[in-house]
Amino acid sequence: MRERHASHGARRAREFQAFVAGAAGRLLHAATLLTAEAPDDNPRARRLLTLALAQTYASWDRLRGEDPYARARHHLATRFAREAWHQYGALGRHRPAPGSPLVNLSPQERLILVLRMYEGVAEEQTAALLGLPVERVRAICARATATLLHPPARTAPAMPAPEVAPS
Repeated sequence: MRERHASHGARRAREFQAFVAGAAGRLLHAATLLTAEAPDDNPRARRLLTLALAQTYASWDRLRGEDPYARARHHLATRFAREAWHQYGALGRHRPAPGSPLVNLSPQERLILVLRMYEGVAEEQTAALLGLPVERVRAICARATATLLHPPARTAPAMPAPEVAPS
């Protein structure tokens, strides 16, 4: 009996390792887009990915024909949404560091845009995942796309007052 559990555990670990080898890069890129961090400096994205993969591994035996990538993406999106809500409030007042093309988007806009445009998730699935009406998802995606295509004008930094030499 013990040998059967050991072989099942080893098979489960091999299957999950193969899944991670194939999917981790794309999931990390999605997490990096969500957090709007630089690709080479993305600790929040790596943390999100680690937690999503841990949840996916915990439910690995219960997948039964379900797509493990979709499950991991679901965990990633819900964890990001929950953290954005708790850390930055419903409106997502936090702005990530400049440099990312998604820096001008709220966390909700980034989440919907990444799910819809990068991951190719249908509007209906995105709406169901986030608990929003389909029309709201469509409107948020359109607004986020417009913001990306036509970023808000940046105000010029204030010029320092010229120094006047004492007379």
